[in-house]
Amino acid sequence: MTSHGNHVAQARARRLELLTAPGGWLSLIGFEWLQEGANRLGSASDNDIVLNAGPAHLGTIAVAADGTASIELAPDSGATVDSEAVQRTTLRDDANGQVPSEVRFGSVRLYVIERDGRKAVRVKDEQAPSRLGFLGLEYFPIDPSWRIVADWVPFDPPYELELGTVLGTIEKEKVPGKAVFTRDGRTFELYPIQEVPEALFFVFGDLTSGKETYGAGRFLDTGLPVDGKLVIDFNEARNPPCSFTPYATCQLAPPENRLDVRVEAGELKYRGGH
Repeated sequence: MTSHGNHVAQARARRLELLTAPGGWLSLIGFEWLQEGANRLGSASDNDIVLNAGPAHLGTIAVAADGTASIELAPDSGATVDSEAVQRTTLRDDANGQVPSEVRFGSVRLYVIERDGRKAVRVKDEQAPSRLGFLGLEYFPIDPSWRIVADWVPFDPPYELELGTVLGTIEKEKVPGKAVFTRDGRTFELYPIQEVPEALFFVFGDLTSGKETYGAGRFLDTGLPVDGKLVIDFNEARNPPCSFTPYATCQLAPPENRLDVRVEAGELKYRGGH
């Protein structure tokens, strides 16, 4: 295998390891919005939020007017918060990149997230059928011609990109620049967002979307541009989490990133799709 083939194979191995990890996307079994005030949780039908696993009555998450969330666990729930046996405590969410508090019971973990200014609970189970019955990943053959060195055109000020989500919400993201490349004599552009300092993140669609590949588009990470050039390797394109579970909150490919070409590289549609 060539050095490029080895690099792609290593990236795909890391991808599989993260996806199938006990707390990976395949373990996701629940996503529920929290209302202001008391939210009773548990697997019994008389709860405000009915969980797909765990005790009949886990406890109550209260959301204050300022958005602060706290939990009061039922006495016999057997749950812990950040590995501590407590009855009542405040819960951190994932806003501003912080690690959220983890409520754990058996093989299940639950935590609070913030999306579109609202609080929700996300629930993961190491024993989730989607994880235990995972059918594996499939790809187009590695194609070196889809490792593209694009021209990088910086934006000053940054461009504001609107990304829809599977929840029907709109997320506005700052775009530091655009990648411009040619393929078969035609010019294409892609707009990334920058979620971490050392990398760029693309959400794109192409003419294979909804056919060989996932309909809502695919994700792709790159390094930063160097000397006005950006390496984009479509062989490392991957499906978003929502291709594996209905409980993920994925961003959709924006109009700016819908390529009028067949990108026959990267991850194929998951054959075990929900």
